[in-house]
Amino acid sequence: MNMVRRTLDSPEAIKYMVDSFYEKVQADTLVGPIFTEVAQVDWSHHLPKMYAFWESIILGNNAYDGHPFQPHLLVNQKHTLTSDHFQRWLALFSETLSERFTGETAEQVRQRATQIALVWSQKLDYLNYG
Repeated sequence: MNMVRRTLDSPEAIKYMVDSFYEKVQADTLVGPIFTEVAQVDWSHHLPKMYAFWESIILGNNAYDGHPFQPHLLVNQKHTLTSDHFQRWLALFSETLSERFTGETAEQVRQRATQIALVWSQKLDYLNYG
């Protein structure tokens, strides 16, 4: 299946990236249950937040207003989030970018996602294991 790869340069492209990524997440056996069962994510609420989060990063439009780490802390209290979870999240994110996007912005977003996964994983490891 050969998809047309797009550039990541508009709210529409970002929405497509986020939707494509969370389709993978929901189908994934490791991280899917964290979202659906532990966090019991309301997708109609979560996805628009994610559009805004990535728009802020990619387009610099300040669409996102919030504390992105906070919900992960709350989930971690119910179910320990490990580096395996973050590695899988990052693998799915990276796969989505590779399959559907092309260009410099996609690479910058991959690097940003890698940083986020690493930092948040380290923070939670510290909280969980000292």
